[in-house]
Formats: sequence, structure tokens, C-alpha cells
Amino acid sequence: MSRIDIRHAHSLPKAKARKAIEEVAKKLAERFEMDWDWDGDVLNFTRSGVDGQIEVGAKDLHVHAKLGFLTAMFKDPIEDEIKRVLKERF
Repeated sequence: MSRIDIRHAHSLPKAKARKAIEEVAKKLAERFEMDWDWDGDVLNFTRSGVDGQIEVGAKDLHVHAKLGFLTAMFKDPIEDEIKRVLKERF
């Protein structure tokens, strides 16, 4: 099983960071049939082949995900896209 582990600094107030993450989650849910929900400051997401979390801290975000066998073949492009979106939004 392959894993993604990304930390990304941000300077937004925590509420705005949460809102930005939620907007991204909604778009991903529509595009990839992903389920997500909040547990405190942690957004949990899941879909076939992927389980993960985005922890919203005061000064950074921590994205971690477990990729199933087939999804793991696309780890690098998935990781690159996550980094691109984080850089764009934060």
C-alpha cells in the first residue's frame, strides 16, 4: 500500500483555511464520487482506492492518504496535483 504525506504552510485564519479545504472537497466529491466529512479540524475523505485526511492547523495543513493497489500506480500525478491545488489556494 502506498501513502501520500504532504505538509503545506498557510497564513489564513483557521476558519478560512477550513472553508478553502471544504470547497476543494466539494469539487473532488463531484468529480471523483468521493465521500468526506469533518471531525473537528480534520477532513476525512474516502473513495474506492483512497482513504485519507486533511488536518487543518493554525499555520499548516497536513494531507495524508493511503492509496490502494491500482490507485498507487498514479501516486506521483496525484501528489503533484495536491501540491498544485494547495499552492494555488494557500
